[in-house]
Amino acid sequence: MRIAREGWPYILTPLAAAAAFAAFHWTWTAVGLAALALFSTFFFRDPERSIPQGHGFVLSPADGRIVQVVPSADGPLGSSATQVSIFLSIFDVHVNRAPIGGRIERVDYRAGSFLPAFDHRASLRNEQNCVTLRDGDKRVAFKQIAGLIARRIVFRKRVDDAVAPGERVGMIKFGSRVDVFLPAGTRLVAKLGDRVRGGSSVLGELP
Repeated sequence: MRIAREGWPYILTPLAAAAAFAAFHWTWTAVGLAALALFSTFFFRDPERSIPQGHGFVLSPADGRIVQVVPSADGPLGSSATQVSIFLSIFDVHVNRAPIGGRIERVDYRAGSFLPAFDHRASLRNEQNCVTLRDGDKRVAFKQIAGLIARRIVFRKRVDDAVAPGERVGMIKFGSRVDVFLPAGTRLVAKLGDRVRGGSSVLGELP
């Protein structure tokens, strides 16, 4: 099983501590630390995905459940865009993927609060990283939003980097939210309540 590289410190550190406590026969402490390492292994899993091949597909950048589909009042693509919000529980894969192929046009990080990620106010108030991608005259954006437990947003790309559809671009640690902004005219495929998978679920089709 592939593990996201950000996860190895969370796996190896408790494993090493568990071995040390086991050597001194602190059995229950060792068991607890080993269980923590096992959970971290599960959390930081990074499975391969089959990327849909289709012109104009906007892929989900994250695993989770769609909790909001609303017009975007003041998002990165303007007021005519549609916002699709995805909630990631601690049991979902937290690796983020590019929703379209193209180039990174903007990356805007903003510090903020840590409201629970299922709270819609998190889209405006929480720590977040907003990424805008351009493919020709088409632009799609997504926000990595930290939640109540998540306190670390990882984004591996830089402005002007080229990305392929569904390519791994980062992750959010321990429960989070991702908002996707679709330009006017996009035909929505996913709907409120759907469970989606990063890189393999189609959210919409660009005009």
